[in-house]
Amino acid sequence: MKSLKIWLLLLTLATVSSCGGFKAKRQSGDESDEAAMEVTDKWVSGDTERVVKDIIKHIGNHKGFKRYLRGHGGSPTVFIGEVKNLTAEAYFPINDINDEFLNEISASGDFVLVDAAAREQMLKEITYQHDGMVDPKTAAKVGNQTGAQLMIFGNIYMKPRSRKGKTIKQYSVNIRMTNLSKGTEVLRVRTKLNKFSEKGGAGW
Repeated sequence: MKSLKIWLLLLTLATVSSCGGFKAKRQSGDESDEAAMEVTDKWVSGDTERVVKDIIKHIGNHKGFKRYLRGHGGSPTVFIGEVKNLTAEAYFPINDINDEFLNEISASGDFVLVDAAAREQMLKEITYQHDGMVDPKTAAKVGNQTGAQLMIFGNIYMKPRSRKGKTIKQYSVNIRMTNLSKGTEVLRVRTKLNKFSEKGGAGW
């Protein structure tokens, strides 16, 4: 009986000791994202912000773009095309990247943006108003719409590589800018992001 009591006492002490070593830490959204970038191979929102800011920086420093601006003499009108997901990941958050890229381009103040979606909706509304559904005196008139001088588009690739038992998912974000009137390329920039995983490369 005495040995049983001693055994129970030792078990209790071991349990208390193990629990005492555990510490919980509350993390902010940014801290959680930063931790996720280190421990997961999944694309997180911090990745989107990082690559888009890097692309904007590359555009601003590009010699060909600077030369175009000197010859243009003002903020060029630009149409933002689609950045396409060319990875093998069906659920890659490509829409988030497109939205973030458009927001950063607008915030830079270096461009006059042509809103393709708004233009389409305006044309539909004008067509509706001139189909006899609206009094001709109050119907909107078709104006001189601004044409884009530049078009920006791009794509994202992902290549898995293995190193020291880990798989590195290397994402490459590629952006191109074309002069629409001349059909010539103004710039081509790229940024890369690596995500680490313990998985083998055969899964990709």
